[in-house]
Amino acid sequence: MTRVRILVTGGTGTLGREVVRQLAGGQQVVRVLSRRSRLPGSLAELEWAVGDLSTGAGIEAAVTDVDTIIHCASDFRHAKRDLPGTRHFLQKARRGGVGHLVYISIVGIDRVPLGYYQVKLAEERLIEESGLAWTIQRATQFHDLIFSLLAAAARLPVMVLPAGVRDQPVDTGEVATRLVELAAGPPLERVPDLGGPQIRTFRELALAYLRASGQRRLLLPARLPGAVFRAYRQGGHLAPDHAEGRRTFEEYLTTRFALA
Repeated sequence: MTRVRILVTGGTGTLGREVVRQLAGGQQVVRVLSRRSRLPGSLAELEWAVGDLSTGAGIEAAVTDVDTIIHCASDFRHAKRDLPGTRHFLQKARRGGVGHLVYISIVGIDRVPLGYYQVKLAEERLIEESGLAWTIQRATQFHDLIFSLLAAAARLPVMVLPAGVRDQPVDTGEVATRLVELAAGPPLERVPDLGGPQIRTFRELALAYLRASGQRRLLLPARLPGAVFRAYRQGGHLAPDHAEGRRTFEEYLTTRFALA
């Protein structure tokens, strides 16, 4: 019996690593696409493909004999490179006979006019028009991102926080579980959003971070200008009707600092 082969793009990133971890040891063959050579300590059972979506190098070989792709690769710092790279990637995946592409996207990309969100929305449209069978899952911000933002703000004696902005962080592992489940099933096109269990103000999130890290800081709310932060204040990035995540930010912090 032929085993299903799943390619995970961005397989060494925050989400991709968790997807690969959950897939490993299953009935399918798992292939990791990364710009880096095989990482020391990576499971021997994993297939490893070195490739670069932005240039197309190595992509044709990476999609060869692949049944399903879980597309986690993204680069916030160089978002404009993602679009041409995604277009060529989809073309090669279609020519390679890939049967199902699962794409992780972000809640609110059609409501918050952030440049990176606009790229993600354009990528969704490329996928919809690609000729591939597809599933798109949008999720709210990961706990890991909120942690990074708060850790950066806490480097100063006063933490400047966006006034009036709430967030709904979700656990990376729970998002990975959803992607693995979707990859095992038929293409469903756009599926319901996945949001974290709680909608919290940035003040509440900052206080939770400070308690967990044992730090004391003054908190300074600042009403940031512009259309992006206006959309954030209006909750364009939230999914209150899809608060299906279970792990809270405090639970995430407990684990994060225990491992530090």
